[in-house]
Order: sequence, then structure tokens, then C-alpha cells
Amino acid sequence: MLTFLGVAVVVVGFVARIHPLLVVAAAAIVTSLSAGMGLVEGISVLGKAFNDNRYVSLVWLVLPVIGLLERSGLQERARALISRVKTATTGRILLVYFAVRQLSAALGLTSLGGHAQMVRPLIAPMAEAVAENRYGPLPDRTRWLIRASAAAADNVALFFGEDIFLAIASILLIKAFLEQNGIFVEPLQLSVWAIPSAVLALLIHGTRLLLLDRRLHRELARADAGKAAE
Repeated sequence: MLTFLGVAVVVVGFVARIHPLLVVAAAAIVTSLSAGMGLVEGISVLGKAFNDNRYVSLVWLVLPVIGLLERSGLQERARALISRVKTATTGRILLVYFAVRQLSAALGLTSLGGHAQMVRPLIAPMAEAVAENRYGPLPDRTRWLIRASAAAADNVALFFGEDIFLAIASILLIKAFLEQNGIFVEPLQLSVWAIPSAVLALLIHGTRLLLLDRRLHRELARADAGKAAE
């Protein structure tokens, strides 16, 4: 049970808002020490795991590219483009992205979207631009709400869409776990039964995104009325 001290370190570190990299490293060291390993041995295990999965570090190669695109006016171009669509709303844009993201994930194309590649430089600025065109300058509370909704759309769509693809890591993990407990299923069966969950996710979260438009209209219209009264 002492090995679970690493989980406590993660919880305390995130609650205290300490840098995530430091928290994870500290949790790994605490877990290795509580498991009876030496300090050097624990760090060696951590380094070996990172080296075996070094493709994770490829995400850092994306950040300079995104930075160059934003410096060249990517967000401004996206805002100008979406402002020409008169029927666009914040909820509709996020709903369209949700559907595209879920469909691409179901086909195994999980890298087409993502927070760093798509949400941060394109989807969130477009959703904000539509709201600004309709209601004028946005308060910080509303701006963060739109950004959080854009990030949530990406997360939910990917989570429920990727399990439809036959050769995804999550399907193989579920299959291995079930086999360890004496339940034998084919990956195709798991993929087929992931479709109802994906459809329900689309309907439920799509409804939430459409209700987001009503919430924005209600809150921002009320704020405009208050300013007009003053």
C-alpha cells in the first residue's frame, strides 16, 4: 500500500498548483522509494520509461510551428474568415468541429485535431470571433467559457470516437484486460459496441453546445441592457 504514496503526491501537487513536470517526477521517485528501490534505480527506471516512449516528446516539435503560424497572423485570418459567415454561432462552430473530430477519430485519424494543433490556434479564436461579432467585446469570464467549451469538444469527441477504430490502443487495452479476467471478445465486437456510446456523446454534447448559444445570448444581452440603462 505504501506505493500509493505517489498518488497522494500527485493530488497534493496539483491542488497546490505546482509545475506538473515536477509533480510527476516527485511522484515517480516517491513510488520507487516506497517500493524498496534505491534513488538511482528509481531514476533509472523513470529514464528508461521516458526513452522507450520518447515519441511523447514529439509534441514539443509542434509548438514552434504553431508559434510561427500565430506570429504570421493565423488567428486573425481565422477570425476574418468566420466573421463572413452570417449564420455561424459559437455553439454551431464547436458542434461542427465536434462532429468532424469524432468522425476522424473513428477512422483512426486521431492526430488531425488536438489542443495545440487545432483548438488553441483555430477553433477557440473562431468561436470567440463569432461571439464578438454578435455581442461586441467579451468579458474575460465569457472568453474563458468559450475556450473551455472548445477544449471540451475536442476531448469528448476524441474519447468517444477513437474506440470505434479497430486498431486503437484503447481497444487493445480493453481486450487485454477482459482476457485477464476470463472474458474473451474480438476487437471488432468492442468497436461495434462503441458506436452507440459515440452517437449518444454526439447528441448529448451537441445539445450542450447549442445551449451554450442561449447562455451567451442571455448573459451578454443582459450585460448590454445594463450598460444601456447606465
